[in-house]
Amino acid sequence: MNIARILYPVKVLGPGNRIGIWVCGCPRRCRGCSNPELWEQRPKYEITVQELKDVIGSIVSTHKVDGFTISGGEPMAQSQALAELIKYLKTVSADILVYTGYRYEALYKQKSDYIDDILSSVAVLIDGQYIEELNTNIVLRGSENQNIVILNSEYKANYENYLETVHNQIQNFTTADGVVSVGIHHRGFSKALLTRIMDSGEV
Repeated sequence: MNIARILYPVKVLGPGNRIGIWVCGCPRRCRGCSNPELWEQRPKYEITVQELKDVIGSIVSTHKVDGFTISGGEPMAQSQALAELIKYLKTVSADILVYTGYRYEALYKQKSDYIDDILSSVAVLIDGQYIEELNTNIVLRGSENQNIVILNSEYKANYENYLETVHNQIQNFTTADGVVSVGIHHRGFSKALLTRIMDSGEV
């Protein structure tokens, strides 16, 4: 898989302390995307599914993991490896949330074994491409056109409560590559951040 980030504990993209996984590679390239650096796959980010399992296992062995959030990039662009990974993640927690630019209905109609495995295994799918003009800071969604699709009914009440009781927040992680800002960003975030960096003289 082409994986840019594995972060823990992610507290702003779903209930509890989660492991966040960000894939690289996205054909959509939505205007205003908060992660444009993840559009292209990079050789340095290549990792086998087994190696990824080992990294996650090391986190799980010493920390309480309430769930997983998988974003990108476009996770469905690596559906075969993703299906294999999710099978393992379910042994830790079935609360698996996946962001995708594709609509649920379109994915369902593909009749791909890998996509079918993913849809039958994840708890929540947040679908639809990001549209900057529809970014109104709605909880868990980048823009209002996106849907929160509960695929595992066991988590319906938990997510309904989460959506009613939280508001979007940003969580910053310090990594070897610098600071990674995680969460649902406001409209124009990328442009504003670039302006601040340029003004600071750090570029």
